[in-house]
Amino acid sequence: MRRLFGSVRARATVGATVVVALALVAAGAAVLLSLRASLIDQADAQAESAARKVAVRLAVGTAYDKLELPDGEDNPVQVVDEKGRLVAASDDLESVTGTGVSAVRPDPAARTPKPGTSKSPKPSTSPTPKPTPTETDSDDADDSDDADDSDSESEAAEDRREAAEDAAEDAAEDAAEDGPGAISDRTRVSEGSARVDGETADYRFVAVRVDTESRGELTIHAGAPLAAEQSAVKTALTAMLIGFPVLLAVIAGVTWLVTRRALRPVDAIRAEMAAITASEDLARRVPEPDTHDEIARLARTTNETLAALQTSVERQRRFVADASHELRSPIASLRTQLEVGAAHPDLLDVPGAVEDTVRLQELAADLLLLARLDAGEKPGQGRVDLAALTREELSQRTGDRVAVTTELKSVEVAGSRGQLARVLGNLVTNAQRHTRSRVVVTTRADGDWAVLEVADDGDGVPPQERERIFERFVRLDDARSRDEGGAGLGLAIARDVAARHGGTLTVDGAPGGGAVFVLRLPVAEPRGT
Repeated sequence: MRRLFGSVRARATVGATVVVALALVAAGAAVLLSLRASLIDQADAQAESAARKVAVRLAVGTAYDKLELPDGEDNPVQVVDEKGRLVAASDDLESVTGTGVSAVRPDPAARTPKPGTSKSPKPSTSPTPKPTPTETDSDDADDSDDADDSDSESEAAEDRREAAEDAAEDAAEDAAEDGPGAISDRTRVSEGSARVDGETADYRFVAVRVDTESRGELTIHAGAPLAAEQSAVKTALTAMLIGFPVLLAVIAGVTWLVTRRALRPVDAIRAEMAAITASEDLARRVPEPDTHDEIARLARTTNETLAALQTSVERQRRFVADASHELRSPIASLRTQLEVGAAHPDLLDVPGAVEDTVRLQELAADLLLLARLDAGEKPGQGRVDLAALTREELSQRTGDRVAVTTELKSVEVAGSRGQLARVLGNLVTNAQRHTRSRVVVTTRADGDWAVLEVADDGDGVPPQERERIFERFVRLDDARSRDEGGAGLGLAIARDVAARHGGTLTVDGAPGGGAVFVLRLPVAEPRGT
């Protein structure tokens, strides 16, 4: 298990699946709650509508036994007087809970009008013409005509009665809330169950109050079934329970395949790097995918790192080989002279031995400085005036074969005085080695840069060789003796020191012929900043 989750592919798949699962659960819960709330609102509206229809009929004085109550299965109804007695209920209602009244059969005592009270007034209608005595005592021959007329009159009377009731209901709806026949705008909602025709179901009940003149305040409890809401929520929940796992499985599979395809180049890079490590062949390179994403940039950066590492290793090997070769000559020469001197003291070349020793000491110092520079040694943060440094260093060079001319302007830089003096000394020594008649040292300021130039009037440096001469142990004239040409480390040291100080060292052709070496260093910040 630990190995499995150590894979980026597995973690990405699990992470994506968990995030989608949480999102689906949240969205599913929101949908279910919204669906349930919407359906319950519809049930409440249906129950309230049924209750108000009954309340309107009661408000206009319709007798209890004349109430047309809704079907109990769709809208079970209970009518309760102000004493809590059931006065009317749906015919097929067998039991009910949630309304506060458990009775399902009207109380006969509550339905009987009180003495001295008139029954609910019926809506005023046009009086129906009573049959005249003549019409009543008509012959049997006219019985059929009288029956037809009676039926027509009964239908007309029924139509007038219904129209009157509708008008009365409209009047009751427009009545004031506190007056007789007024229907309260306030409702009370509850949940319960009802048994209708032997089947029990859940309902939402709405209670509406109506104030009648002859029967006091009545409360109508009307219900609306929750079967549609329960069925819809159950169907949606079932669909989610089936669909969500399938969707999560699809998402997990797609994520696994996509990450596997995306990470395939990484596996190739890892395999190639493992092969390079095992073979120690830094000339090999990792494959670069033909894309423009992060993995392609990783591959290119890895190859650039391998190239830099290969260059560094090759340079280090060449440096060790060249250093060994350069050290071998003075050591062998010195040993030979000492052995000859030991066998024949009169033949000992003391000046030559001293010269070889000095050369060996200088070479060891150069190698030590290069090692420190390669190790990343940072220069000091002292302030150095290039003009003063040049005067001091040139005053100590008494054995130069050509006098040095100077054009010095004071300019300060930040860095190591000793390392900058070494750069100046190497440049002047190089110029003395190749010049014919003159060497010129110049210091000046050029904007934010301090410039030190060392020019000679020798043969100059060919353009194609102007970068190569800064490599270690490089001498353009390989036929020259080492005594005349040195070990080939002076210019390499000078450029490395310049780079460590944030500057550059380049070579160009001098205006009067020969070569000019240009050292550029950042000008030191003003004091006090």
